[in-house]
Amino acid sequence: MSFDPSLLHNNGHTAFANGTGVGIRETGVVEKLLTSYGFIQCSERQARLFFHCSQYNGNLQDLKIGDDVEFEVSLDKRTGKPIAVKLVKIKPEVLPEERISGQVGPDMHASPITKLHGYIHPVVSAIPTHLDGKSAPGQVPTGSVCYERNGEVFYLTYTPDDVERNMHLDTGDRVSFYMETNKHTGAVSARNIVLVKKKQMRCQGVVCATKEAFGFIERGDVVKEIFFHYSEFKGDLEALQAGDDVEFSIKERNGKEVATDVRLLPQGTVIFEDISIEHFEGTVAKVIPKVPSKNQNDPLPGRIGARINFSEKELPFGEKDTKSKVTLLDGDHVRFNISVDRRDKLERATNIEILPDTFQFTKESREMGVIAAMRDGFGFIKCVDRDARMFFHFSEVLEESPLHISDEVEFTVVPVSRLERSLAKDMLSAQRNHAVRIKKLPKGTVSFHVQSEQRFIGQVDREATPASAAANKNVSPSKAKEKDAEEGVIAYEDCGVKLTVPYYIKDLEGAALPQLGDKVEFSISEVKRTGLQSAVSIKILNRTGNSKRLLGFVATLKDNFGFIETANHDQEIFFHYSEMCGDVDNLELGDTVEYTLSKGKGNKVSAEKVTKVAPVNGIGEDVGTTVLLGKVTRPLRSVDPSQTEYQGLIEVTEEGASKGQSYPFGIVSMASKADCLQKGELVKFQLCTVVHTSQKMACHIVPQRRALVESVKDQFGFITYEVGESKKLFFHVKEVQDGLELQTGDEVEFSVILNQRTGKCSACNVRRVSEGPKPVATPRPERLVNRLKSITLDDASAPRLVIVRQPRGPDNSKGFSIERKARQPGVID
Repeated sequence: MSFDPSLLHNNGHTAFANGTGVGIRETGVVEKLLTSYGFIQCSERQARLFFHCSQYNGNLQDLKIGDDVEFEVSLDKRTGKPIAVKLVKIKPEVLPEERISGQVGPDMHASPITKLHGYIHPVVSAIPTHLDGKSAPGQVPTGSVCYERNGEVFYLTYTPDDVERNMHLDTGDRVSFYMETNKHTGAVSARNIVLVKKKQMRCQGVVCATKEAFGFIERGDVVKEIFFHYSEFKGDLEALQAGDDVEFSIKERNGKEVATDVRLLPQGTVIFEDISIEHFEGTVAKVIPKVPSKNQNDPLPGRIGARINFSEKELPFGEKDTKSKVTLLDGDHVRFNISVDRRDKLERATNIEILPDTFQFTKESREMGVIAAMRDGFGFIKCVDRDARMFFHFSEVLEESPLHISDEVEFTVVPVSRLERSLAKDMLSAQRNHAVRIKKLPKGTVSFHVQSEQRFIGQVDREATPASAAANKNVSPSKAKEKDAEEGVIAYEDCGVKLTVPYYIKDLEGAALPQLGDKVEFSISEVKRTGLQSAVSIKILNRTGNSKRLLGFVATLKDNFGFIETANHDQEIFFHYSEMCGDVDNLELGDTVEYTLSKGKGNKVSAEKVTKVAPVNGIGEDVGTTVLLGKVTRPLRSVDPSQTEYQGLIEVTEEGASKGQSYPFGIVSMASKADCLQKGELVKFQLCTVVHTSQKMACHIVPQRRALVESVKDQFGFITYEVGESKKLFFHVKEVQDGLELQTGDEVEFSVILNQRTGKCSACNVRRVSEGPKPVATPRPERLVNRLKSITLDDASAPRLVIVRQPRGPDNSKGFSIERKARQPGVID
């Protein structure tokens, strides 16, 4: 708005509407103040007058809303409206009052209002800091003072100009002031405000220790701990634990600061440090000692040297600053973040992790080995270069993936001091040496032996036996260890010198066992740790003995023994697992083996030196093309141990010239060697001729089993099929082909397998042939139907329906808006 002072005139008027004449001055209060103009509310009459800032006599910066002014009234020549001119600010009259003192608080109930030395203590609402001195022109920021007199509470406003020495006040501060009353407006305000005492601020921290009746808090404002008694905790004391965020007040008792009024804060409220997002790399200059010395007071004893922002720095670190508990060594190449403490701006390294290339910097001596044993939290390593097994903690594994027995590893051996051994919690941890900084290696990296490239020729001087189980036939193969095997001896010459070297059956090539006098070719392996030599990769060149090796087929496998079907398929030979040359776990029914016969106690024949060999055609080459139908009249002895004959018999049932004839069969005759044929089962088979005896026998036998599913549970079920004394046959759902979900009544085909160790049969390869009838709803029993028909409404014993609450529709209306119709069974509307 533009304003021209020359437009002001009186036009000969000597009075205005209110009766005032020219030159008579009025008083008022500045109601609105903008950049170049404002408005005044007259004190003596109901009028609001415009004024231009050029008409103010004084410093315009001192003029504020609410100030009392004196002025004259004139007319604007252009609009003809009255305006105020010749403005002068007048000082308000101060009514003499006593000086009031008190404290600042959020509201009158935040702290009790009391009298102190005869003065009244008010509560002050502080001026917002974002408005203090930064308000828009004409808008003065104000605060308020609340005080009590004679049981009544009064509120006074104040501005920054009313505060002595421009002191900043906070809510809750104790102050003293005078009251003044504006004679024009009657408004009472506070002035000459003096700060008496600052409000006691609440502090924050984290509980760092808890004792029986007291604890300590690590303060969030200074690097210091403060004591507190449990009686000062306001909350559930049972839930308080180390690490909780709390707030508290500080009081002085017996000359020491203590925390009072301790209250829980949400977790994560208190933050002590800021951690950099950027990662840095450095070198460990000083490691944290395993056992701190008596004079060790530094909580961050470790040091890492790094180049940061083009300058060399040495950053401290403590035990909790490493990502894992893997031992750090001087010179380690590490990656870390930098943490800055908000309280004292101390920088330290944190989130420290060892880099993979650190072993190039430390030049430490690394050893290799294989994980030999593992327990709860620790394990042992079989070392390549040491006799003793090396103890290690799981915390020393560099990779996050877990270790397993037989894993190949690389590690560093560190000695354990006497003091560390004395402080160890168990005897294992107190061993003299530990393996640390364990790194997993690829399979095949670790080797305990060195094998010669040169091949030697020698002669068997003493035969090796499979295991000490030869002396104790009752020991199962799983318990027969390598160290129990009895070694053999080979005599040979090297550069004209006659030498001998031991050998073990496990180091043979091929299935045949060397016998006394056999000529063999071999290499020499030397154990790195002990230097002991033995013959390996042993190959038989010729045989001088006359012992005869026989071929057979595995017919039965029990817990620690089995039976071999002879090459003629007419009988079975017992063998103990201790006579097995190789891993028994690799044997399966029908496997071809080589063995020799021996006689034991009671002149009983058994197989010894059993060796698995390449499969051979056990059923002969003359196999007929005709597929016959038959019935099992006698099973194998492995199915029915009570019978004396080993072979089973199948009788031809289909019409023809061979109907009624019976043919023997053995384990090799089965299409599936694991199938368990029961007496009376129908089968399809072909005929073949045994090479050695020219006898006809059944081969390629496939059982023809069909039965109904009796029931299906969660992961298993039962088939209505008689096996031995059981009337039903168990099966697992994973044995059902094509992933179908069987239902009760389905017709299925299946194979029966016999668990050789438990003697129980189960079904496998279950295939659904046809689906069973769908279940239908069972009709109500006739007796129930008759009962319902005979019930009448007058029958006192009949069940009754009592309406507890009438139905209402969604619109709160009674009854149903749609007419209900009788529904026909099986029909969906």
